[in-house]
Amino acid sequence: MTIFIWVLQGLLAAMFLMAAVGKLTGSSMQRGVFDHLRLPQWFRIVTGLVELSGAALLVLGYWNETYIVPGSLILGVTAIGGMLAHIRVKDGFKDTSMIVLLGILAFILLYLVK
Repeated sequence: MTIFIWVLQGLLAAMFLMAAVGKLTGSSMQRGVFDHLRLPQWFRIVTGLVELSGAALLVLGYWNETYIVPGSLILGVTAIGGMLAHIRVKDGFKDTSMIVLLGILAFILLYLVK
């Protein structure tokens, strides 16, 4: 089970780290997504910082397991916020599926570690 937790932890950290870097660097795709979601651009920066902190906690969790719980909780709650933002603008499952999957994986990791 430990190897599965490590793989899940690494997958979540990598995915949210990539998303955070895109948001923090102001990629045109991320700017467009936040415009589509009718969210202000300053919230893109806040979201990127939250995702970066959650991913960093998961990486630190390789050395100290106590960091996995807050990291996965931060990313799971962030994913719920992303799902709600997509639902608010009536996006289809195609646009929402990745954040739903990542949120489920974050809560599975939380369950396995606790």
